[in-house]
Amino acid sequence: MTYSQPNPKNRKADLLTVLSHQSSTQIPWVPFAGVHVGKLTGYNANEVLQNADKLYESLLEANRLYAPDGQPVVFDLQIEAEILGCELLWAEESPPTVATHPLQSDPTIPTYLPTPLDGRLPIVLDVMHRMKSEVGEHTALYGLVTGPFTLASHLRGTDIFMDMIDQPEYVSDLLAYTTRFVEKIAGFYINAGMDIIGVVDPMISQISPRHFKRFMSEPFSQLFSTIRKQNVFSAFFVCGDATKNLDVMCQTSPDCIAVDENIDMLYAQSILNQYDITLQGNIPLTTRMLLGTQEDNMQYVIELIDKLDHHNLIISPGCDMPYDTPIENVIGVAETIRNPEQTRLLLKNYQQVDLDLTLVTLPDYDQLEKPLMEVFTLDSASCAACSYMLLAAERATQSLAGKIDMVEYKMTNTENIARLKKMGIQNLPAILINGELKFSSLIPSQQELIETIQQYLR
Repeated sequence: MTYSQPNPKNRKADLLTVLSHQSSTQIPWVPFAGVHVGKLTGYNANEVLQNADKLYESLLEANRLYAPDGQPVVFDLQIEAEILGCELLWAEESPPTVATHPLQSDPTIPTYLPTPLDGRLPIVLDVMHRMKSEVGEHTALYGLVTGPFTLASHLRGTDIFMDMIDQPEYVSDLLAYTTRFVEKIAGFYINAGMDIIGVVDPMISQISPRHFKRFMSEPFSQLFSTIRKQNVFSAFFVCGDATKNLDVMCQTSPDCIAVDENIDMLYAQSILNQYDITLQGNIPLTTRMLLGTQEDNMQYVIELIDKLDHHNLIISPGCDMPYDTPIENVIGVAETIRNPEQTRLLLKNYQQVDLDLTLVTLPDYDQLEKPLMEVFTLDSASCAACSYMLLAAERATQSLAGKIDMVEYKMTNTENIARLKKMGIQNLPAILINGELKFSSLIPSQQELIETIQQYLR
């Protein structure tokens, strides 16, 4: 496919117009290309996240290839956690994951606030300044910060879910601290020229609206207010099935809410329209972007364009694109957004290839020697909510000392996606025991998970 480059002078303006909730003739396009940019230049995730020159080179190539209206500089939800003492596990094709949680052993809430010299911030700020100078006239730049709840989860681990019940004041104090910390990071990014601050908090999908109101409403309202006072736009990124929390999220007054494939865009738009908030999303990361064809991706975007009101709408991947996402798939998405009528002609004879569910053989759960816990994740190496769901399962498995088997299925290959479809699982992450869905998009406490498993022990 020959990509039709839009007028670069209008690209940034189109996005900022939509974030201002004004009418635009063009739906903006924002590829969430984090470590995927390294694929374009032959660098792995470690290199682009720890080397300013390699990151800058890769971002420029993504800007050239994908002609975005908006572009994130870094998509790494561990930058803040690393500064606060969390040890990281590094991977070559995804951002690092948090391996240790300092507040599990000592729950004392820190008081330290970051400086621009901490951790990897010098790399990030350097590249932000360079990108602003090179592409800032025609591309709106996103500075992504880790949301207060996910940062608190990095520090405290899965204990934070029991804390909400047993120590609510402690959770409030911890969130007040992480909010101050994130505000400082956001300020550094704004000073480096970022046009939009994206607050990425995947753990929000793991709590109820009641807990959101009790613990999150004030921190997020404060954060978005602080960002707005500095004359930049804000976006509230959430992963997983946060449908139940859309209304309370809107009440914190971000300029935009970005959602993934777990949320129905038509329903989400009906909620966000009540608050005049821009909706962003939600091309599926694995079934379309990573494993689908170019035509699969183009068809998905055409369906979005046809069913949604174009006012207050930005089209993006549902979250950070997988490293190995085929370049032609991303270009196909961009071309569809720019030229939908031409795309319709190209797709006239399109037929999606159905998954062959016969490839998957399910266990005979009734004949297993011991219960089997199956954890379905988008990818626990890159999805925070998925990693904590997996961690809860691993801890329960260890505590039961050989009484249960456990397996993880990542949605990064066709066979696992077929397994997901065959078992009828709708939302991720999810835990099943002996083939029965027990937890979906809600991370259980350790006690709750163990009690559930014990019902299957003979």
